Amino acid sequence: MSIEALTEIDDGPRSKRPAILAAAVECFGEAGYEGTKWSAVASRVGIGQTALYHYFESKAHCLLTVMRLGLRNSDAAFHAATADAPTALAGLRAAVGAAYALSPQEVQQNRILVANIGLLATERASEREEKERLASRDLVARVERNWVELLRRGIAEGEFPDRDPVVMARSLLGLITGVWRWYRPDGALDLDDIAHFMEGCAARMVAADEP
Repeated sequence: MSIEALTEIDDGPRSKRPAILAAAVECFGEAGYEGTKWSAVASRVGIGQTALYHYFESKAHCLLTVMRLGLRNSDAAFHAATADAPTALAGLRAAVGAAYALSPQEVQQNRILVANIGLLATERASEREEKERLASRDLVARVERNWVELLRRGIAEGEFPDRDPVVMARSLLGLITGVWRWYRPDGALDLDDIAHFMEGCAARMVAADEP
């Protein structure tokens, strides 16, 4: 997996943290979160299980970190894709395309995020887990705000019909992230083809005169 997608500024060159996260994504993707043993993650990294606790106090703490970083990457990809868009519609198409411009391992990370999003609704007893949960919730709100602002731009410039941008943004995000419930990296469908199809769906959904 792309280590950059799982690396943070304070991860030193000797840190095992990104490698643990990459192994966790692989294991959660293969067996599911509940079906993954914490010891299996350690084995895949090539360290003892006790060494995991230097970085993560629990499997749930690791999962929440995977989810937060996935959201962080989605936010960054949106801004990179839309920064130079000449119109809101061009930005919309670019943002949808960027949501699917992922490696197979990053696809797994997004599948894990969607499958476990309900975890963000409930307060955690652990301080470190709760910190990750709250950070993830903030990022969920930021991602939604990105799309709302893009839609507001399109409405203000007359590109999109004047409809509730919050409802439309949430509908778009449901459309985009819903793919991760059924898409498989080793399946018959090509992700580039899906991205092209979803770009068209999103554009028609937002720009059509009929609600």
